[in-house]
Amino acid sequence: MQLHISPSLRHVTVLPAKGFKEFIKVKVGSKRLSYRMVFYCLLFLTFLLRFVFVLTAIDTIDGERKCSTLGCLGKKIGPRILGKRLESTVPEVIYRVLEEPSDQTDTQTRPESPQTLEEFIAEMKDGRPDAKTFAVKLKAMVTQLEERTRTAKIQEYLYRHVASSSIPKQLHCLALKLAHEHSTNSNARLQLPSPELVPALVDNSYFHFVLASDNILAASVVASSLVQNFIRPEKIVLHIITDRKTYAPMQAWFSLHPLTPAVIEVKGLHHFDWFTKGKVPVMEAMEKDQKARSQFRGGSSAIVANKTEKPKIIAAKLQALSPKYNSLMNHIRIHLPELFPSLDKIVFLDDDIVVQTDLSPLWDIDMNGKVNGAVETCRGEDKYVMSKRFKSYLNFSHPLIAEHFDPSECAWAYGMNIFDLEEWRKTNISHTYYYWLQQNLKSDLSLWQLGTLPPGLIAFHGHVHTIDPFWHMLGLGYQDNTTLAEAQSAGVIHFNGRAKPWLDIAFPQLRPLWTKYINFSDKLIKSCHIRAS
Repeated sequence: MQLHISPSLRHVTVLPAKGFKEFIKVKVGSKRLSYRMVFYCLLFLTFLLRFVFVLTAIDTIDGERKCSTLGCLGKKIGPRILGKRLESTVPEVIYRVLEEPSDQTDTQTRPESPQTLEEFIAEMKDGRPDAKTFAVKLKAMVTQLEERTRTAKIQEYLYRHVASSSIPKQLHCLALKLAHEHSTNSNARLQLPSPELVPALVDNSYFHFVLASDNILAASVVASSLVQNFIRPEKIVLHIITDRKTYAPMQAWFSLHPLTPAVIEVKGLHHFDWFTKGKVPVMEAMEKDQKARSQFRGGSSAIVANKTEKPKIIAAKLQALSPKYNSLMNHIRIHLPELFPSLDKIVFLDDDIVVQTDLSPLWDIDMNGKVNGAVETCRGEDKYVMSKRFKSYLNFSHPLIAEHFDPSECAWAYGMNIFDLEEWRKTNISHTYYYWLQQNLKSDLSLWQLGTLPPGLIAFHGHVHTIDPFWHMLGLGYQDNTTLAEAQSAGVIHFNGRAKPWLDIAFPQLRPLWTKYINFSDKLIKSCHIRAS
């Protein structure tokens, strides 16, 4: 085979040769080209032909006929090669129909649209409609599907709200049976701790942990996992704080299920003199907050009935009705220096965590004069969980927030925190917390998202010491991307989110990490039909 290129490079001729392997020489003027150069020429020609084929195919799909002449192809390829765009071949009427605002009346009275893409295609093939009819039917189908998707999403949020806000009947059963035990069984009314161990409650040579909860089963899992994984359990003092209604059942549980040799104290808020004398700022703020929410948010029926707001906005409003946001158990940590005036350092644990390692090394961490030892939530492999900054929680469109804080500043997490109470007492952290709670109420709850973390981010601003993420893995209650192996490698795992491990909506692959600390052969557990799955 022989390739002849004219000196002007306007004509390319392929001639037969004696053999493909024969050395090929091509004259262009007085120059000679080697076989390698010929190969590159052929490669370029192949690429060019494929390019022409793709462009022609695209034009065909776009509604144009295939070109049958080189002149036609030139007209099509030329503008593209020169960087120019051809006029769109989509009929203008389609754009006009799609851009017209949807009429709510038409939406309610229009005939049933195709339910699937296959049905739509079949209808178009059978009817062969014009462009306008095609656009009208397409818009009707997409609009109807959008409405159904929105309704389904809102229903999902409502069901999740109901599931996460309600007390499972098994837990309610357990509380009732324990209350009965407390009133009829002297062994369920033991002093906790026993008199000889009372001095340990204020002894700073012990490892002091604080747990605030009104969930008996959850508190039992935290306590059991803490004690079972501690190298020196005899040096543990666990202070459990609960409300008045849960005090008797909580005391009954830990009286009947002692975690010897650890020291367990169960105390109701009504037992603290500091809470019963005078005004407690956070309790006043909570009362005002609850009134503001009831007027500002409305009930769940009114929220779901809104036809204009986006599903995520409706989800946020439903979340505002969650009982946990009006629970003093969530705000109690801001009063730790007053509640434990004799203690120098404590570790505060939420009731939706599980301890999987010895936590005594937390006392060896040098806090460098900071008050709050916490895991940052803006750095990590899991971009969904570990991507939280101040802008994730605070409303920087409000001038009061924008003036005082940096939206890109890294956030941190509640759930497992080391608090240096000595350093805390030297600061105005609690006063700052109360001040910003009041400012949020004055602003109609517009300064931050729900929960106690946003005011915590503000109050502890400049007082946080970052600790290793090993000590606190987050997100097990709102995403199931975390594998079982990853969760098992963490020191403490946190089921923050709605899918709590004691609810039916918990993620099944992660729930065993929590249930392993429940004795399902216990008579109280069995009688309330509490099961592993």
